[in-house]
Formats: sequence, structure tokens, C-alpha cells
Amino acid sequence: MPDAAPRRPARALPGLHRAPVMWRLPLGVLAGTQAIWLFWWAAFHPGLISYDSVMYTWQVTTGNWTSDHSVLYDALVWVTLHLPGRFALLTLLQTTAMSAALAYACVAMRDLGVRARWSVPAALAVAALPPTGTVVVFVWKDVPFYICAVLVFAATARLVAGRKRPRLSGRRGLRPGSVRFDLAVLTVGLLGLGLFRNNGLGLALLASAALVIALPGQRIKLGSLTAATVLIPLVAQLWLYPALGVKQPPSDSVFALNYSDVAVAYQQAPSLFSPADIAVLERVAPLSTWQQGANCHSADLLTNSWAPFDHAAAERYSGQLMGLWTKVLKQRPDVIVGARICRGHIAWAPTSDRGAAGATTQLPYLGTPADLWGWASPASTGDPKAGRISPNGKMAGSPYLPDFATHPLSTTAHKAALWLNNLFRVPQLDWLFWRGATWCYLIYAALACYAIGRRRPAVYALAGLLVGQQLTVLAANPVESYRYVAAPLFIGPFCLGLIAARRESSGTAPVPAPENRSDLHREHPDRNGNRAAGTAATRAPQSVRL
Repeated sequence: MPDAAPRRPARALPGLHRAPVMWRLPLGVLAGTQAIWLFWWAAFHPGLISYDSVMYTWQVTTGNWTSDHSVLYDALVWVTLHLPGRFALLTLLQTTAMSAALAYACVAMRDLGVRARWSVPAALAVAALPPTGTVVVFVWKDVPFYICAVLVFAATARLVAGRKRPRLSGRRGLRPGSVRFDLAVLTVGLLGLGLFRNNGLGLALLASAALVIALPGQRIKLGSLTAATVLIPLVAQLWLYPALGVKQPPSDSVFALNYSDVAVAYQQAPSLFSPADIAVLERVAPLSTWQQGANCHSADLLTNSWAPFDHAAAERYSGQLMGLWTKVLKQRPDVIVGARICRGHIAWAPTSDRGAAGATTQLPYLGTPADLWGWASPASTGDPKAGRISPNGKMAGSPYLPDFATHPLSTTAHKAALWLNNLFRVPQLDWLFWRGATWCYLIYAALACYAIGRRRPAVYALAGLLVGQQLTVLAANPVESYRYVAAPLFIGPFCLGLIAARRESSGTAPVPAPENRSDLHREHPDRNGNRAAGTAATRAPQSVRL
């Protein structure tokens, strides 16, 4: 029988066959995820709003810039408020940036041997599922933080895979595919972690430290990069922002978690408190408020509730209150550590504790109240004695109030988006869709399977980002909000593909995707030294099959 004609690989992404082979996967993922996010964007146009969104707007439109939130994101809000589209433009740019980050992650997974048949559905699922799809259209500093986390993860994977990946000729400078490009992406991601979230410095440090350990040949370069990406946000927070007139957050905001530790200690070890110590507590809030704040799951029950709590007095007596905290730490460190572990429950526990107050997973609110959480209400409605931080109508009469209203481009899409979000809020599946800790453990298991099965321990560097996420939230966390540990929800689906990743042939390294289609038709010598033209079916490496 005559030999059958060589079979051409099926095109999983029609319409991209004219693009260079190395660009088909990222362009296809970019287009697919962007199309899905356009649905979310149209459904919640111009974007979803939170309490923090209104605060950002008030700060940048009234000159009350403070560094309690991300100053960089405040600047982005200020810029978009002066451009056509305003919030709609900002949220649209967020969806595009996340789509590009997911496309880059798919390329990184391909370098580790994960076929597109696994990575592409993972990227599409991240865009389609409400826990990750909806949050990207929020006006929230957490969104660029998640984008930077995906970039750090993908750049780390590229650098780890590059240890056994031969360099392509012509891949020099900052062109995509070069090591310098991956280092540049890593730098941008690490800087973003520290600039978009105040506790992101610890995460960036641990993520880069894991990479330094995994790549001994690049320790000097990576160490210098780590130092720069950690020092720049630190210098900005301590010196640059104050020099530009940005106010530092008040002490009662900085030490709110310490005050909650004191409340827990007052309940569990009251013998530590002398009459003078109790007098200090009463100057700030009644003892009943301190007893209410003894719930270790939520710091807001003490400093941000309807119970009386004098924030001005807390700032005046911050030195004495911190002295109490230091006293408890020296005599009963177990109480402090236990309170932090309890409050960081969202970081390490796959399930929430529905039997305890404040221990359930806090999910984002998709509606916008008429008074904008008090920002647009009359000033007299705020209770000055309540500990709850009330804006007392600071945005009343603002010309930017219409920008907070939801104007969906499609009523049908809006109803469908709300229905999908309600569907995914079923309590029994909270552990799977909303708990980042669950995905952290799944990622660790997938990395272990890949590292042991393929004898590539360097891949454990990918866990540095997740370990940093868990430890930083465990060390300092106010409430059990899902968004504090949401980065693993974006990364986890990609890591599951590592379990089914291709194995390398004995003594050979994985071949990178060719730079363009002409690479598939170059002449290759046979065993006798004769040169024969290769074909796309017979010479193309497996990594280019989509």
C-alpha cells in the first residue's frame, strides 16, 4: 500500500493560520478572553463600583490624596476622569491588560510542556467564570494587582523553562521570546505588586527570592532586580509621596489590626491589663466595644462598626495603645499569633467557618446604593460617635456622581451577568470558586507532580508567589474578603495543566516554537548528510500545535 500522505495538524484557532506560528497561541487567547470580558464590560458598563471606588474619586477630585490606598491607581483614576469615557475607559483597559497577561501565561505554560488544549480552556474559564471575570471590570486597585501577579507567575515560568530551552536566533534585546523581555515583564510585575497594594512588598520579595534560589546562574542579576523592585515602592511610600503632598494614613488606620489584637487579649487574658491599661481603653471606646472587637475573624467589629469608637482619641493615644500591644506580645505571644492566624483564616483555610460571626467569605457587592455608602448622603446622617468610618456626604453635589451609575450596553447581558453571579454564590461551592487557599493547595500539588515526575525542581519557584500571598495575608488581614487571596484563582487553572504536560525525550530539550512559518520549511540533513526540505507536518515541533 502506498504511504499515506502526512496529516497536517488540526487548526484549533481558525483565522490565525496566516500569523507567525509563535504568535498564534497568544493572539488566539487574547482575542478569546477579550471577547468574553467585553460581555462583562457591556453588562456592567461603565464598570462595577465599590466603596473604595468612590473614595478614590473623592481623593483625586478634591485634592485629598492619601497613601492608605494605591497612589498609582489613584493617579490612573485621575487620568481617566479627564478623558472621554472615564470609568468605562479604565475598566476596558483593565480587561485588555488581563487578556494580554493570560495570553502570556499560556505561552509560559507551553514552554513547560503544557499543550494549548489545556492552557487555552483555562484562560477562557478565568475570563468566563464570575469570581474572576466580574472582578476585572471593577474600579478597584486589586485588579491591576491581579494582573501583575499573573505577569510575575508567567515570567517566572518562562525563566524556569528557559534553563532547558535553546535560544532562538535573532531573539535579542527586548523582543518577545528573549530572556530580557521576560526579565522586563518580571520587573513590571514585581513593581506592580508593591505599588498597587501596600502589603505587596512582602509578596514581591518572596516571589523573587524563590526565583533566585531556583536559578543559581542568574542570582546576581535577579538579586539586583529584586532589590530595585522592593526599594522603589518603599522609597515612594516613605519619601516620594510625602514630598508630592500625598498624606500619610492616620495612625488609627495603620495600627487597626494591633488594636484588634489588644481586644482579643482583653477577652482571653484580662489579667494582663492593669487599671491604668483599662483606663486607656475606655478613653478610646467603651469596654463593650472592646469586647465586641474580641472576635478574631474581623478587625472591623472594633474600629469600623456601629459601636462607639473614637478615632480621634485612638490617634491621640496611639502610643499607649501600641504599648499595650507590645506588653501582650512580650507576655502572651500566643494570643497575638492566634489572633493573626484566626483573622487570616481566608489565607489558609479552604472553607469558611459559617458558625462564627465574621468568618464567612465576603463577596463583592454588584449593586450601587443610591447614597454611595454614605458618600452622597447628607452630612447630618453620619453618627459622629460610631466607630464606623462614615464619609458623611463628602461627595454630595459632586459633578462626578453620574459616573457611578450603571448604564449597561445590553439589558439582556446585564440580567444574564447578574444571574450567573448569583448562581456561583451557592454556599456549598464557596470553597471551590471563592477561596484562594483551595487553589493554592491545588497549585502546590500540581507543581509537585510536575517537578517529581520530570525531575525539574526549579519549577517550585512558581510557588513563591502563592506562598507570599498566603503569608502576607496571614500576617496582616482585616476581614475575610475573597479579594485578598484572589490571585490564585487566576493562576490555578493554568497549573492544573502541568499534570498532563508533555514529557521530554531522553537527553533532549524541548524545542521552542519557530519564529515564523518559514522556519517549518528549512532544509534538514538526513543521516547520510543529504539535505531535504522539512514540512510543517513532519518537522514542526509539537509545541506549535494548538
